[in-house]
Amino acid sequence: MARHARYDRKTALEKAVGLFWEKGYHGSSMKQIEQALDMRPGSIYATFGSKDGLFSEALAAYAEQGGRELAVHLQGFESIVEGLQDYLRGIACSCGDENAAPSRACMIVKTLLESSNTHPALADQANSILAAIEQSIAELLERAKVKGELVESVDSRRLAVLLQAQIMGLRSMGERNLDPQIMRDLGDDMAAILDGFRTRH
Repeated sequence: MARHARYDRKTALEKAVGLFWEKGYHGSSMKQIEQALDMRPGSIYATFGSKDGLFSEALAAYAEQGGRELAVHLQGFESIVEGLQDYLRGIACSCGDENAAPSRACMIVKTLLESSNTHPALADQANSILAAIEQSIAELLERAKVKGELVESVDSRRLAVLLQAQIMGLRSMGERNLDPQIMRDLGDDMAAILDGFRTRH
């Protein structure tokens, strides 16, 4: 029975992520949440405590999935830098594709912007997730430096913040529904940032 309950919770969170990504916290009514999760109000409150509790768990699940996807993606590359570059290009392509699944950081950035003045706790959570993403990128860049892929003088933390800013900007550009080729070009330009820090053999 416990395993069945966990499965139901996981399924509910997946459905909540889809709803909240599309409509945001404020744009998702309790009636819409009930319909999306196929749960009665009492069950939702018993399981997640509140709308805030559900959103918080959905946001965390969203971010964790994104982290797993990056890790899996990098496993396909011998070079950390080339793996990151391909990942950046992939984000650009997905942002320019109307049929692609929602890009992972979109919900995080949207939450930060939407909740800053209305739900400080959710904004703080979003900000913490973004800081953790920066930390993960910095650690990957540091590993790349140890492997000799990046020049010794590179400041991994500073470069990670730059890449994070580029990714957040790219996600915002994706909301403009620009021509897919423009988004691909942006992805190439982002990937080229790392070329400027690579060692020359």
